Amino acid sequence: MWQYRTPGIPDELFERAEEVPITKEEVRVVQLSKGRLSLGQVVYDVGCGSGSVSVEASYQIGPTGKVFSIDIDPKAIELTTKNLSKFGISNVTVIMGDVKEKISDLPQADAIFVGGTGGDTADIIKLCENKLKQGGRIVIGTILIETLYAVLNTIEKLRFSSVDITQVTVSKSRKISTGTMMIARNPVTIISATKA
Repeated sequence: MWQYRTPGIPDELFERAEEVPITKEEVRVVQLSKGRLSLGQVVYDVGCGSGSVSVEASYQIGPTGKVFSIDIDPKAIELTTKNLSKFGISNVTVIMGDVKEKISDLPQADAIFVGGTGGDTADIIKLCENKLKQGGRIVIGTILIETLYAVLNTIEKLRFSSVDITQVTVSKSRKISTGTMMIARNPVTIISATKA
């Protein structure tokens, strides 16, 4: 389905549902780059939503790698499963449930992507830090200022180095009767760091 090594699968190629979020294409590309993935790695996609990060991470780590996609929402799990099937992905394990309960059963990770968390982001980051290998990467996408503050406060207290904060604001073109206009999307702040 996606024949390229570079990330950036267009959003319209994914199965979508109104009530299940998707990490938009351009934001997803930046997040994946901050994860610094390589072949054979173990990756978590926490709050996987539509599974777009899981699909893209799977391509980056290859068939010898493993992605664990976790979400508490049954609709998100269903959609992630559909998208994995659509793209012919077989190295992803989809887990329905609260990541705070499920994470202890997972193997150590090389990279962890944290998306929708339902307000438990700080607690989830603490658990993720324990599951990351030394030198592993954590990448957290935030929309709310309050979440950004909680993430930065938590990261500062844990064993993370090389903390990077990047805000991505994307506008996409739309044809209208008189020409082309740019439609802005919500800015997303991406925090990434390495476990020291």
